[in-house]
Amino acid sequence: MDGKKINPRKLRKKQHIEMFLKTSSNNSTGFEDIILENNSLPEMDFDTIDTSCTFLGKKLDYPIIINAITGGFDEGIKINLQLARLAKRYNLAMAVGSQTIAIDSSEYKSFEIVREVMEDKVVIGNLSANSPYKNVLKAIEMIEADGIQLHLNVPQEMCMKEGDRNFKGILSNIKYISENTSVPVIVKEVGFGMSKKVAEKLFDVGINYIDIGGKGGTNFIAIEDERDENMDFSEFHSWGIPTAESLIKCREISRELNIITSGGITKAEEIVKSLCLGSKMIGISGIILRKLIKEGYESAERFLNDLLYKVKMIMIFVGSETIDELQHIPVIIGGELKNRKA
Repeated sequence: MDGKKINPRKLRKKQHIEMFLKTSSNNSTGFEDIILENNSLPEMDFDTIDTSCTFLGKKLDYPIIINAITGGFDEGIKINLQLARLAKRYNLAMAVGSQTIAIDSSEYKSFEIVREVMEDKVVIGNLSANSPYKNVLKAIEMIEADGIQLHLNVPQEMCMKEGDRNFKGILSNIKYISENTSVPVIVKEVGFGMSKKVAEKLFDVGINYIDIGGKGGTNFIAIEDERDENMDFSEFHSWGIPTAESLIKCREISRELNIITSGGITKAEEIVKSLCLGSKMIGISGIILRKLIKEGYESAERFLNDLLYKVKMIMIFVGSETIDELQHIPVIIGGELKNRKA
């Protein structure tokens, strides 16, 4: 050791990646209860399927975001560089991890690298929803963001030794930021599911984009539990609203509300089911990060290539030539989701 003091936030970022690789979610996303009708006569040509969409004013080849993962520590530069390469390769959107560390300590490079690689593609910033307005402006400027995610992570903060304990005034802060920034604000849950009641409150104050971040993917309670040697949080490992249920409930609010579905999305079928249920975009993170770190860039690229091909396969299965047409595909809700919806 050279005696150099390690930035606590940088250390935490590194630990989050390490703990993510050690933990896995046993929670269901709920998508197993969603059934899409098979179309035996699709009358389609695979080569003419159009998966493109417009998001934040720019055209994407697929309605997919490589969602917020990390940044702000040395290894984060390589991770974000490779994630940005993947996003650019397939013309997907990409969101960076929380930029708070960069604002507090000028750890810019792991975030700026994303814009450098992505050039004019869709890049989304990320800060806590209780961040000061001046920090939001700095985060947007740092990466020339096309939009800014304001994340909500109350259960994680409560299980984090150094986490926030005061959650007053966040809705009014979100409203102020939304009304005074030049780019769209996306309010994002981080894995515990957004309820219809919360989504309604956000929509009522002018938020048109929400990322529901449902239960079933990366479990930040379990991650913080691994970091804390003094208290056991295992009883909360199943806390949250399953992704599919959160999507169904929030979709009831308004067709004007743009829903981004994330939280344990790992398969093409879950992507298509989300779009059929009314999602605007799909956020994927954990599965790509795991492939990238454990198996390398080529493995992550191969996974993504196969995933996107399978999305088009399922569009043939259901008889949809465009992403917009998926909004009109019949969906059957069964199992536990049907029982809770009744």
